[in-house]
Amino acid sequence: KVLQGKKTKLYPDFQTGGYIDVSEYKDGERGGKVKVRAKIEIKDKKTLLITELPYGTTTGNLIDSVVKAVEKGKIKIKKITDNTAKDVEIEVLLAPGTSPEVTRDALYAFTNCEISISPNACVIVENKPMFLSVWDILKISALNTKELLRQELEIKKGELLEKWHMASLEKIFIEKRIYRDIEECENWECVLKTIDAGLRKYVATPSDKKPNDKRLMLMRDIVEEDIVKLTEIKIKRISKYNSFKTDELISNLEKELEQVNYDLEHLTDFAIKYFQNLKAKYGKGKDRKTEIINFESIETKQVIVNNAKLYWDKENGFIGMNSKIGDYICDCSDIDDVIAFRKDGKFVVNKIDDKVFMGKNLLYANVWKKDDDRTTYHLMYLDGNTGNTMAKRFQVKAITRDKEYNLITDNKYSKVLYFSVNPNGETEKVKIQLTPGSKARKKVFEFDFGDLAIKGRTARGNIVSRYPVRKVTFIEKGKSTLGKQKYWLDEITGKINKDKRGKYLGEFDTGDNIIVIYKNGQYEVKEIHSNMKLEYNQLVDVGKLEEDTVVSAVYFEGEKHWTMVKRFNIETSKLDERYSFLPENKDSKLYFASVAKSPVIKYSYRQNKEKHEKELELNEFVSVKGWKALGNKLGEFKIIKIEDLSQPETEPADTQETKDDSEVKKVDSKPKKDKDKKDKEGDSGLHIGDTIDFDV
Repeated sequence: KVLQGKKTKLYPDFQTGGYIDVSEYKDGERGGKVKVRAKIEIKDKKTLLITELPYGTTTGNLIDSVVKAVEKGKIKIKKITDNTAKDVEIEVLLAPGTSPEVTRDALYAFTNCEISISPNACVIVENKPMFLSVWDILKISALNTKELLRQELEIKKGELLEKWHMASLEKIFIEKRIYRDIEECENWECVLKTIDAGLRKYVATPSDKKPNDKRLMLMRDIVEEDIVKLTEIKIKRISKYNSFKTDELISNLEKELEQVNYDLEHLTDFAIKYFQNLKAKYGKGKDRKTEIINFESIETKQVIVNNAKLYWDKENGFIGMNSKIGDYICDCSDIDDVIAFRKDGKFVVNKIDDKVFMGKNLLYANVWKKDDDRTTYHLMYLDGNTGNTMAKRFQVKAITRDKEYNLITDNKYSKVLYFSVNPNGETEKVKIQLTPGSKARKKVFEFDFGDLAIKGRTARGNIVSRYPVRKVTFIEKGKSTLGKQKYWLDEITGKINKDKRGKYLGEFDTGDNIIVIYKNGQYEVKEIHSNMKLEYNQLVDVGKLEEDTVVSAVYFEGEKHWTMVKRFNIETSKLDERYSFLPENKDSKLYFASVAKSPVIKYSYRQNKEKHEKELELNEFVSVKGWKALGNKLGEFKIIKIEDLSQPETEPADTQETKDDSEVKKVDSKPKKDKDKKDKEGDSGLHIGDTIDFDV
């Protein structure tokens, strides 16, 4: 169409397929753009399939972008799996209660499932850089190709004329026996003149053309080089000269010359036919892969999950979601409440907002959850009324918003000496240093918060010392006094959580660790905490580390080319240190690893060009050995596919929880009766471990 002078529309097409919106393409001019999307199919109400990628992305970075969106709270999915082989297939499992349509829109809005590409074609034209549209570039290219084709035709025409010229001279030279005329010549100049004179009897040239001339008209004049070539014809060729073949050759040359002249006269049609031949030869199977559609606009507010970040300025006492306030604290929701503790021994809970004043000189601030029975606060303070140093452990389960609560005695000399937050009710040991001028015999001693009971926030606490305290220093954290904490692993993001997202890991007490197994055949022991994040794309299995934990592994031994099975205990105790349990060979490869108590696998392999599929209970196949042992040989083959058939660890049944709740209710009912009884008896309400002061 360009060669015909018609306007054409040309849009990008990508090998990766997907969808493209060209509404803002602007013919590829600078400032235009196209939007490309992945092809996402709704397999069922719980599953989405990504089968084609937008240009410029890979399955790896697309999955990474999805994970980041999940971490930021913009979308909710349960699991994402890359099943790509010959064709792209990324399976996205949705979280319960999530709409597949909304999730698909969210993937387009917040991940690399939709990207924008801006064309910026800078071309050197007549030694000057120019920003051109696709139409301009196509026009220049087409016209340039047309000119090259004209030059090729001219070259071909010249070659054909030359062949025709020499074939005609050669025919006359041999048929008219002009070669005999040179027998009497005594020098080279005479030979050349004799041949030239003999030829001119039968041929005419543009320079000696005469009216009514019956001689053969040549296309150009005869030059000395033509005559020299005639003298180089061998006698053998002259003796076997075939006049019929020469006439046929000249006739074919004349036909080709006629076609070339025609193509030169109709150069546009020739160029179009040239492009059509290219398409027919190389265009097979090159159909458009990227489908052109108009993308509907996606309102991010309708697909985003509520999300915010909490910041604080602890000196000036401001807290909020505005990042300009100060330092980052944590992620939060815009409907959360925040709690702040101050150096004056007071705390307050407020509704989160962009900027909230909580009081100057903040000690601690974070999101507050109602009825939180795990987070325990440790406080040590100077009682301004008595001069004693007091310590207490307390929780904040219920409050009235915007109300200040005093944690220490209301006296201008009262002040906070030590404060800490323990998310799982852990105990602490601290070192107390008294002032040098105090009369105490022992001026440095340790204090264990684990000796204190968790009481209400209004309790005065226990006496630590009657002498002035100069400094309180943290020594170590102890175990939780609240019982074990349940943790789960979000296998999509690699985050450890308490929200029952992902794989259940078990119940953990303070000091309990997890074992992490990686795809490269290494394991690592790590301390677990709720803000922990693992490298999800490198994980094979994660579990709670017990004294009897056994790692079961199936791997390919690179040196002997065997598939091996081994089971071993964890013999190392150093945290955050990786240890390899595979042989040191570059061809060794881990197929499977698990910390399950009774691992069962289903595996397939090829042997003698036949595919085999079997199941195996690893506990029965090999005994527990050292972590450096090779294990037992499974076979001399490579595993094609392996599947874990083990039963995953599950959370304790709800019936047990119900029983525990009822027991708690029974225990809670007794203190109420005891309290009534004590009130009647005038009891002061003292408990074992409380300190009593006597006035002497």
